[in-house]
Amino acid sequence: MTSVLLVDDQALLRMGFRLVLESEPDLRVVGEASDGAVALEQVAALAPDVVLMDVRMPGVDGIEATRRIAAEHPASKVLVLTTFDVDEYAFAALRSGASGFLVKSARPEELVEAVRVVASGSSVVAPRVVRRMLDLFAGQFPVPGQAERDDGLHARLRSLTPRELDVLRGIAEGLSNGEIAERLVVSTTTVKSHVGNVLAKLGLRDRVQAVIAAYEFGLVRAGGDGPA
Repeated sequence: MTSVLLVDDQALLRMGFRLVLESEPDLRVVGEASDGAVALEQVAALAPDVVLMDVRMPGVDGIEATRRIAAEHPASKVLVLTTFDVDEYAFAALRSGASGFLVKSARPEELVEAVRVVASGSSVVAPRVVRRMLDLFAGQFPVPGQAERDDGLHARLRSLTPRELDVLRGIAEGLSNGEIAERLVVSTTTVKSHVGNVLAKLGLRDRVQAVIAAYEFGLVRAGGDGPA
């Protein structure tokens, strides 16, 4: 059973999400919040598997709430709700630790699948979409504590082998495991192993975070077509 916390300042939207999610036998809504401050309290009390998070809310917005949840309650994965598929607020939430985003116009079955994917530890956003976001918004949204995080990541970056760096660049370009394997002339299984090593060594949760980290490290250029 996957537990879900709904965070949105519109009660009707929360009701709609609850009806969709609770129609599934493996999903259970354990709480609701109308702003980020209440969401933080609910996450601490309920430890939901997934937090369905709006970003535009009064008071503590979804970006700050996501950052706090990722730092303080990493077992609770955040799935951000947004209006557009390339949205500066959604991108800021991804930088803050969200596992993906979903447009509010998504079909019910897409919402259900997204919650299940995030709960499983994967991300709900294609690396190519993250790349488009980086091209548009990189550098616009400083994250509190980013300098300290970057220092730690830079130190861990030096632990990557040359082949792992090649794989990280491929991820950042939005390539699939199969496409990276073709470029490097290795098997898809080998690439999958390298991806796991990269995430583990850098302390990153998923490919989305790897894309963002690669851009922030300068391994690939924002707005460019390949490695820096």
